[in-house]
Amino acid sequence: MPNAVEYVTFTLKKGVSISNFLLASEKMNSGFLHAQKGYVSRQLLADGDTWADWILWETMEDALSAAEAFGRGVADRAYASFIENWVMRHFTVKQSFMDGR
Repeated sequence: MPNAVEYVTFTLKKGVSISNFLLASEKMNSGFLHAQKGYVSRQLLADGDTWADWILWETMEDALSAAEAFGRGVADRAYASFIENWVMRHFTVKQSFMDGR
C-alpha cells in the first residue's frame, strides 16, 4: 500500500500544444517514473489553466529521491520544458479509503 503522495500543481507555458504536452507526459511516465524505485501510479489532472500531477509512492523516501532526480533525463527534461509556475508538495498517507464496489 502506497504511503506517500506527490502533488505538483503547474500551468503550461503560453503557446504549448496540449497534444504535444500529453505526448511528453506519456514519455516521462514510461521513461522516468517507471524507472524510479517505489513508483506506484500517476494521474495527470486539469482544471482550466491549472494542471496537477498526483503521484503515489511506496515510501516518502522514494518520493523525495525521485523528486531530486527529476530533470536529469531526456524524457523528464522534455516534460518540464512545457510547464511553469510549478509547486511540488509531498504528503504522507494517514488513512486510505477504497470503494470496494
